[in-house]
Amino acid sequence: MNSESLILVLALATLAIVIAAALWMRARVANAKNDPERSAFTETHGGTPRPNRPGTEH
Repeated sequence: MNSESLILVLALATLAIVIAAALWMRARVANAKNDPERSAFTETHGGTPRPNRPGTEH
């Protein structure tokens, strides 16, 4: 196996490991929340901002 194909194989293996780890961690979060749906942040992102908490006005 020459070095060019070795680099390609290592790059693809690294990418596969990163994707697998991200999916595994996402599944752990969903199980911890007992809710496989996306978080409320992603559903409501982009709406109007909530008001400041009392005492935090600058």
